[in-house]
Amino acid sequence: MTTEVPPSAQPDTAPEEDWLRLDSQICFSLHAASRAFTGVYRVLLKELGLTYPQYLVMLVLWEHGRTPVKRLGEHLRLDSGTLSPLLKRLEAAGLVTRERSARDERSVEVLLTGQGTALRERATLVPRRIMAATGFTLDEIVDLRTRLDRLTGALDAAALEEAPDCR
Repeated sequence: MTTEVPPSAQPDTAPEEDWLRLDSQICFSLHAASRAFTGVYRVLLKELGLTYPQYLVMLVLWEHGRTPVKRLGEHLRLDSGTLSPLLKRLEAAGLVTRERSARDERSVEVLLTGQGTALRERATLVPRRIMAATGFTLDEIVDLRTRLDRLTGALDAAALEEAPDCR
């Protein structure tokens, strides 16, 4: 079953006043979906004693093991000013430790503690429960993630094009 896009929803035929309607903005749809996801995650992650940003840090560490703070920030698209307080709270909770790199003393690496590693097993239910909350099939989730990754890449490229020349 295909749905037709009403003429007013097509950019080249939509009246100009429709362009500034909140419900016409893809950014708002993504923002609303993100807030809804965060609400569901908040409930699920409470059982693990994690916030959503802390969960994201743990996902990277469970996947990659010992990781430099800089690389962690790159994975999560977070700057060090945002990441440092997250890491301090995870360290205070006994889930991670931070150590100076033996190869480069300027670099700090984050690694899981035994308690942080053990938490992974309990966290394995989270993605299944999130999928159930969406009502989407696995194929739909994979398709959506692929489209969102493509969107992110296009927006990153557009932002770079707009950035002032720093030469």
